[in-house]
Amino acid sequence: MRNYYIAGNWKMNMTASEARDFAEDLVEELKNASVKLMIAPPYTALESVSSIVRGTNILLGAQNMCNKESGAYTGEVSPDMLLDLDVSVVILGHSERRIIYGETDELINEKIKLALDKGLEIVFCIGETLEERESDKVEQVVRTQVTKGLDGIPESNLDKITIAYEPVWAIGTGKTATPDDANQVHAFTRSLVSDLYSDEAAQQMVIQYGGSVKPDNVRELMSQKDIDGALVGGAALKIDSFRAIALFSK
Repeated sequence: MRNYYIAGNWKMNMTASEARDFAEDLVEELKNASVKLMIAPPYTALESVSSIVRGTNILLGAQNMCNKESGAYTGEVSPDMLLDLDVSVVILGHSERRIIYGETDELINEKIKLALDKGLEIVFCIGETLEERESDKVEQVVRTQVTKGLDGIPESNLDKITIAYEPVWAIGTGKTATPDDANQVHAFTRSLVSDLYSDEAAQQMVIQYGGSVKPDNVRELMSQKDIDGALVGGAALKIDSFRAIALFSK
């Protein structure tokens, strides 16, 4: 039985002091949540938020990491640096990293492998642009991203990986794929995992939806057979909206 997994990606928002205050409120508001929870503050706020969520039901995530352990990589952050702050989850392959910063499937695969070697859990993002959707390339794009992203990763490590399907055209735009459209891509993604590994692995894989998830659409999205949670952006920056999403089943 797959448990729902609600994650908040704060992106480049909140100073360390703002993040600390926000996290304190979240801990109180979500202490009775029945779903798996994670928040990913910006790097500069990880230490302050870590002290707040430690020992609670909220996991601490990072928004990205380097594919190298150390060295002359100016501006990068290594997995060991994250682990030292009690980070347990890292988001990899987010569309903004792919599109704005040119991260390739091969680079993302390197990051996934290193994160696994270090014992980190991973939220592995996939998804198509509007142009790709309008060109009927959704399945082609998703197949390539999943196949290349998981290349060389054994089935025994899949319990550390959550896939997040995020149609790029729906991120931060207020547009949302219909629940049925989203579920179709989730089901296709699950079938890919089955082809690459096994039916059992596919049924155990948690697949989140990310793309303008809000309090007024979360229930319908989560009611779909193959949608197992949400990777939340803008709505994760407000206590009321993130609480409503995290507590959607109550």
